[in-house]
Amino acid sequence: MKLQKPKGTQDILPAESAKWQYVEGFAREIFKRYNYAEVRTPIFEHYEVISRSVGDTTDIVTKEMYDFYDKGDRHITLRPEGTAPVVRAYVENKLFAPEVQKPSKFYYMGPMFRYERPQAGRLRQFHQIGVECFGSSNPATDVETIVMAAHFLKEIGIQGVKLHLNTLGNPESRAAYRQALIDYLTPLKETLSKDSQRRLEENPLRVLDSKEKEDKVAVENAPSILDFLDEESQAHFDAVRQMLENLGVDYIIDTNMVRGLDYYNHTIFEFITEIEGNDLTVCAGGRYDGLVAYFGGPETAGFGFGLGVERLLLILEKQGVALPIENALDVYIAVLGDGANVKALELVQALRQQGFKAERDYLNRKLKAQFKSADVFATKTLITLGESEVESGQVTVKNNQTREEVQVSLETISQNFSEIFEKLGFYTQ
Repeated sequence: MKLQKPKGTQDILPAESAKWQYVEGFAREIFKRYNYAEVRTPIFEHYEVISRSVGDTTDIVTKEMYDFYDKGDRHITLRPEGTAPVVRAYVENKLFAPEVQKPSKFYYMGPMFRYERPQAGRLRQFHQIGVECFGSSNPATDVETIVMAAHFLKEIGIQGVKLHLNTLGNPESRAAYRQALIDYLTPLKETLSKDSQRRLEENPLRVLDSKEKEDKVAVENAPSILDFLDEESQAHFDAVRQMLENLGVDYIIDTNMVRGLDYYNHTIFEFITEIEGNDLTVCAGGRYDGLVAYFGGPETAGFGFGLGVERLLLILEKQGVALPIENALDVYIAVLGDGANVKALELVQALRQQGFKAERDYLNRKLKAQFKSADVFATKTLITLGESEVESGQVTVKNNQTREEVQVSLETISQNFSEIFEKLGFYTQ
C-alpha cells in the first residue's frame, strides 16, 4: 500500500504555510484590539459535549462526526466546530465567577473534523478561527462582534462581501414560528427532498436552509420568522439594525438563513461573497444565550462567529489578493573549501544571534550553484567565505540586488552586522 494522506486532508507546505501564519497573525492582531484573548481546547471531546449542544438532529451529529470509543470505553469525538468546546471550558473552569471580568472574550484557532464530501475550500480536517463572547445580552455586543468580523475581512483584503442578517428570536418566538412552519410544510412534505422530509419531523427550520432545488421551491412562500417575533425579540433585532446603520454597515435581511446548529437565538449573520458565480459564506455566527446554562453553568448570554481558514485563503486567491509575506533572507554565506566550514558555522550563528535571518551552504557546491540558491532565497546580502578570507579575517559583503560591496572584518560581522546592513541600503527592525 502506498502511504498517502487520508481523503479530505491536506499537507500545508512551507510556501502555503507562510500564508496561514500571516492570516492567523492578522486575526490575532485585530482580535486584540477588541480585547479578545486566546483559549485552546482539546481536539477531542466527550461525544455528549457536541451532540447535546449542536443538536442530535443536525447533519453534523447524524452524518458528519468522527466519533469512536477509546480504550477505556469512553465515547469520544473529534471536535466538528469550535463553540461547544469553548462553552464547555468556560463552565468547567468556572469563568463565570464574579472575579472574572465580563463580558469574557475569547478567540480560538485550530483544526476541526467532519466526515463530509470533500470539495473546494471544504475538507474533512479543516481549520477554523472563531470568537466567543460571554456575559452580555446587549445588542451592542452583537454589533461589535459582527463589525469585528467585517473589520478583519476588509483589512485582510477580501472584496465584495455582503452581510446577511436574520433573527431567530427568543425561545418563545422560535417555538411559535416552528409550529407555523410545520403547518405550512406538512401539506408539501411529498415534494421535499429526503433529507428535508426527515428535517420536517426533527428540525423544520433547517428546511429553509436546504440547497436542494425542490426544497427551495417549497419554501418560497413560507412564513417569515419576522412575523412571529414577540416584543422582546423585535426590540433586540431593531436595536441591532439601528446600530449597524449608525456605524455605516450595510446588510441584507435574509429570513431563510437559519444556520445549521440548534443553539442559536436572536441575531444570526453570515458574510457572503461571490466567487465564479457561486455564493460562498466566508464567516458566520450569532447569539446563543442558552448554551452556558445547558452545560450546567448559570444563565449567561453568548455571541460568536467562526470562519474557515481554507475557504478564506481560497477566496483571497480567487480575488487575486497577494498577502504581503516577507520570505527574503537577510544574509547568505557562500562557503568555499573545507577550511572555511567551521568559520562559516560560527559566522552564521553570530548573525542569527543578532536577529538576522541567515543561511549558509552545507553541500560544498560550486560558487555558481550557491549564488543561485542565494537568488532563490531572495537574499538581501551575500558573503563569500573561503580559506583566504578566514586567514585574513576580512570579507566582502555584497548587496545582492545592487551589487554594491563593502569590505569588513569578520569580527565586525560577528559583533555588529546591523551597521553593515544599513550601509548597504537595508533597514534593521
